[in-house]
This record gives sequence, structure tokens and C-alpha cells, in this order.
Amino acid sequence: MDNYRANDGAAYEIFLGRWSRQLAEPFLDFARFTPEGELLDAGCGTGSLARAMGGRWPGRRILGIDIAPSYVAFARSRAGSPGLAFAVGDLCRLPCASGCFAGAAAQLSLNFATDPERAAGELRRVSRPGGVVAACVWDFRGGLVYQRLLWDSAAAIDPQAARVRDRLFSAPLALPDGLTNLFERTGLSQVERASLTIRMEYEDFADYWQPLLGGQGPVGSYVAGLSPERRAAVEALVRAAYLSGAADGPRSLAAAAWAVRGILPG
Repeated sequence: MDNYRANDGAAYEIFLGRWSRQLAEPFLDFARFTPEGELLDAGCGTGSLARAMGGRWPGRRILGIDIAPSYVAFARSRAGSPGLAFAVGDLCRLPCASGCFAGAAAQLSLNFATDPERAAGELRRVSRPGGVVAACVWDFRGGLVYQRLLWDSAAAIDPQAARVRDRLFSAPLALPDGLTNLFERTGLSQVERASLTIRMEYEDFADYWQPLLGGQGPVGSYVAGLSPERRAAVEALVRAAYLSGAADGPRSLAAAAWAVRGILPG
């Protein structure tokens, strides 16, 4: 997707990695991978899902792949289970043999692939017959409060923010049936859909705002690209939305994701 910056693993970890770690557990509960065989985390970012896999199945071989070298380097820098490895690669051209994984997952990544149809096909290609393929994406339009605070506030004064918001919130895979339809077109069977919800716990407005300044993803790229004057104006509007008439301090923001799983026919 345009305007997606992915050049700082440490900044991404603070911005989104802490929340993708939290989402990984209910996502794995939903995916219900078989207990044996190698697993793939496609579009692994800084490794949240792959590490959750390693925590559940310490003896399994788990491979995390991401197109951003800085994210892969960050993932490799953190201790993990013995069978856990990370590599640089494109979701649309996975550097893996066909049929080599018992399960493949894409957490919060398919909607940012240059060609989601091809990426879903790659997940199918590298999975063995009977294997589980699972994916999830944020419910941008209806279930992601932290982004609503930013985009709806900024759109009031900046047409660029309105354009980015509309593109994110109306993207096919962000809609309720988007992933389901994609998996069915890919030829997966027994496709199931669920809504997974976590809580993003912020200590105060600074804990919300400062990670955006790292410039990662569509939100960070937008904020980092603003002039100092426009950024100050947007920050003031977002701060008012965060506070909502109360004193600064902790906020618990709901974050929902659409998840699907399917089976590769035998």
C-alpha cells in the first residue's frame, strides 16, 4: 500500500508490535493449527505471531518472513524458541517450497501486500493438503478506536488525511466479508470467520502519540510527513479526542480484527 513506511523495527515494536503480540494469542486460538509440523508467519513484522507460536510449541520449526529487513533484523535480535527463524521475503513470492508447512498464517499483513490475491495464493501453495491457512486484518472501519481518533480528527482540517482514511477504511479486506471472500476465491475449504478483540491500554496521551512519530505504517508515515505547524494542529485535535473532556491519563481502547481460517483440500 502507498505510504507504508517500514524502516525501523524498534519504532514499529513500540507503535504496533506491543498490540500484535496481544492479538497473537486469540488469533492462534482461532486458527487451531495441527499439533505437529512446520508453521509459517507470513508478513511477520517484528515477530509477534512467530514468537507466540514458539511459546505454544517450543519444539516446532517456525519461520517468520517479512519484506522489511529492519523488522526481520529486530525479530532476530530477540531470544526465542530453538526452532524459530526469520527471513526476508515478499508475501507475493514466498521463498519456500510448495507444500512444506502444516500451517500458514498472515497476521495484519495481507491487506498491505502489493497483490493480496497472489499473497493468499502463496499461502495456499506453501501449505500441505489438510493444512490450516489463517489470516486477520484490523477492522479499520468499525473496530479500531486508536486509528479513528487520528484519522477522523485529522480529516477535519487535512484533505490528505481524509483520503488516507477512506482508502484504509474502505479497502476490500478491511470489510466484514473481505477475507472470507478472498479465501474462498483462493480455493480453501471450510472457511470460517470471527471477530477478535483486544484492548489497547495507554498510560496517557504521550503513550498514544509518541509512537506515531516513529514514522511506521500508514499512520506513522502520515504524521511524520506533516509540516511542524500542521502536525501541531493535528496533535491538538487528536489530544482533545483522546481526552474527551477528562484529565489526561490511562485510556483503554478497543481494537477488533476480522479473522478467517480455511483448510487446503486434500
